[in-house]
Amino acid sequence: MKIITICGSLKFQKEMMEMAEKMALDGNCVLTPTYPVSNNLNITDNQLKYLKEEHFKRIELSDIILVMNVNNYIGDSTSLEIGYAKELGKKVIYYTDLIKEK
Repeated sequence: MKIITICGSLKFQKEMMEMAEKMALDGNCVLTPTYPVSNNLNITDNQLKYLKEEHFKRIELSDIILVMNVNNYIGDSTSLEIGYAKELGKKVIYYTDLIKEK
């Protein structure tokens, strides 16, 4: 079993959850970002900062990060996550490479 953290833009949340399900069914422990989904919840800047810090902790716990670069899109936050993972010596895999293998 590998611990895999999924990284990527909120615009690819559906694809992330589909990939998380597939990887979990393959016997992996999958960690995903926490995205604000409630319309009635007022999230403060401090809380958003905390969510970002939590995601970097997930990367620390992981064996691998999976970058959801749908249509080859990688935003600024995801680029920072990739850099952090590489600094820690984590394996980085990309969604576009996985779908090419199919």
